Amino acid sequence: MNLPTFKFPKPLGAALSLLPTYPHSLLFSQALNLALGRIIQPALLEPLHGKLVSIRVTDVGISFFFSINSTGFVACKAGKTPDLTISASAYDFIMLGTRKEDPDTLFFSRRLVVEGDTELGLIAKNTLDAVELPKLELFQLMPGPVLEKAASRLLAAGR
Repeated sequence: MNLPTFKFPKPLGAALSLLPTYPHSLLFSQALNLALGRIIQPALLEPLHGKLVSIRVTDVGISFFFSINSTGFVACKAGKTPDLTISASAYDFIMLGTRKEDPDTLFFSRRLVVEGDTELGLIAKNTLDAVELPKLELFQLMPGPVLEKAASRLLAAGR
């Protein structure tokens, strides 16, 4: 399924950019822990320990701030300059997550911007490239499949 290129409407992005950063950073870091916690070996992320990382979704107007420690991804409050900032549109991040676009292609076409310590960016990219990530299909994020999966886990836990 090819997704059409999509950009969030500017008024919606402007409204979302007014939200405080910590609540959605907390949700984002917890989602990363759930999605990547069992897949990425903690030793691979050691060079990123204690570094402030920001993921900026340009067309939505939000940024996620987090750090990495021995227990995983930890939400941080905005305040100081991040050691690494990775910026792209929501569409481009979806294309990266579903492996339908290559980060190098997006970087060289200036659709993915890496700022700060670019060596940290290379470490993050190489770590994600080195692991076999499960294929993410957008239909899996729809309410029906999510509720079905949650129900099956609850039933299995109750046995």
